[in-house]
Amino acid sequence: MLQTGMSLRTDLPTESPAQQWRRDGFALLRAAVPADWLDGLRATFDAGILPSDQWPVPRGLTWNHALVDLDARVQAVCRLPEMLAVVGALIGERFFLSQVEGREPQGGHGHQCLHRDMSSQRPGDTVGALVYLDDYGPDNGATRIVPGTHRPAPDAPPYDFLDETGAVQLKGRAGDILVFDSDLVHAGSLNPSGARRRTLLLGYFAEPLYASHLQTAHLRNVRMDTSERFDPA
Repeated sequence: MLQTGMSLRTDLPTESPAQQWRRDGFALLRAAVPADWLDGLRATFDAGILPSDQWPVPRGLTWNHALVDLDARVQAVCRLPEMLAVVGALIGERFFLSQVEGREPQGGHGHQCLHRDMSSQRPGDTVGALVYLDDYGPDNGATRIVPGTHRPAPDAPPYDFLDETGAVQLKGRAGDILVFDSDLVHAGSLNPSGARRRTLLLGYFAEPLYASHLQTAHLRNVRMDTSERFDPA
């Protein structure tokens, strides 16, 4: 059964925020984007929407995909200290920003089966983030996650991606940011109302992945400089 919203556990010993992020595989940062940035970010998103055939690799026809990575405000969002702190805790070593693009499910579309994006060389070397530019919830296709599924036990059976029992559908306001380990089970959801749900989709990689990143950057339409490095806090 799909759950809605986030519940807090009270049966756990006191943890540091970084320990909790690593245990759960994600952090949901409320109101992380300054409110006076949002109108400009939404305008950048809308101006950057490109049809599927104008991307190096065609994109899904039922989603809006926006080219936004050279915008200064978008780049500032990618460097918000609160978000970088979570990314650093999850990756655990020097890392870089690999890409940022806009993504939005169109009305009547957006459902995905639960899945993992998968780390590249070792667990935890890839982290994603969704920056919500509109309020989000069940009515407009908010993301589903299954907390704690990024590090299955060695003897655990394969995850059943058709089983929605542990899935939590997020709900919140424009300006929130979801930061998650790429191995966390998650998915987009159906947008039944057709209301806008624009997000910035960010990717962060551990430094050793830089060479492989450069080999595929043109296929992802990455135009920005990706040479900057960030150290985990």
